[in-house]
Amino acid sequence: MTEAVSRPTLEAVAARAGVSRATVSRVVNGGDGVREPLAERVRQAVEELGYVPNQAARSLVTKRHDAVAVVIAEPEARVFADPFFALQLRGISKELTAHDNQLVLLLTEGRADHARVARYLAGGHVDGALVFSLHLDDPLPGLIRNAGVPTVFGGRPDWSDGTPGPVYVDSDNRGGARAAVRHLVDLGRSRIAHITGALDQTSAVDRLDGYRDVVGDADPRLVVESDFTPGGGERAMRELLHRCPDVDAVFAANDLTALGALRVLRERGRRVPDDVAVIGFDDVLPVAEEADPPLTTVRQDIEEMGRLMARLLLSGLAGRTRDAAPADAAASSVVLPTTLIRRASA
Repeated sequence: MTEAVSRPTLEAVAARAGVSRATVSRVVNGGDGVREPLAERVRQAVEELGYVPNQAARSLVTKRHDAVAVVIAEPEARVFADPFFALQLRGISKELTAHDNQLVLLLTEGRADHARVARYLAGGHVDGALVFSLHLDDPLPGLIRNAGVPTVFGGRPDWSDGTPGPVYVDSDNRGGARAAVRHLVDLGRSRIAHITGALDQTSAVDRLDGYRDVVGDADPRLVVESDFTPGGGERAMRELLHRCPDVDAVFAANDLTALGALRVLRERGRRVPDDVAVIGFDDVLPVAEEADPPLTTVRQDIEEMGRLMARLLLSGLAGRTRDAAPADAAASSVVLPTTLIRRASA
């Protein structure tokens, strides 16, 4: 065993800088009222001694924990299998790290976990929460609101409990879907199917609405519900070929669903794009580029969504005071544009 090395104290920093302990405390905790020459001496002493503030003591002064909870309303197996979540977490992590904040990841395997997450948030361990992949019947928004934690959502929330003005970051799911289906129409395809995502999520509903904006009179049998997974895409594609053997194009709700559809089409001897054109959504790399054939898809900047979520939350936290309620920042919600990326599949 190695012996514990004593940590430099606030008093040691004060002695090295030739100032009072209170002055060191104000500089270390970001307070005002210290002249710049003195503040610079304190910062130099902190660096020379390797002083690290005690987070518990610092929180008593600043009323901040410099930690943000990231709540993903999906089971662990889904989160770590879908590159969408990795990209969003990377964007969040970069922004939080740039502002010296810690990321605390909370996943929900089932209903029992909702209460656990709510208790943790209400316990004052974090300054705010970033929440995404919500489902329409999810109790998390209400639980988080009751916990009194500032929150930014990933994706447009949709609930009917009277919650006013949630702050969120989303992509133009409906517009992106319209662009995809219009492209298929422009290619001369007339039996255009849609494999949806999980329709208890607003992104899937918006993409279905975008599809219907373009081909609202399509045969209803050409729409099959899925779940944003490759396995779901396979099942839906088999169902589509059973219902409508003459299908000549497929707009899939995301790239993983499109991969499943491509596998089934290959198994059934359908050439892509000659017999059936296929378009996905997300432009997750390397998934889209390494598909066979490379996947035409709708690009959304997933990493930027994560960065903006964190940026909105941190900006809101910076504007809070101890006794004031957070300002209504609904106008700060952001919807990012999407872009059709053309490759070989359509």
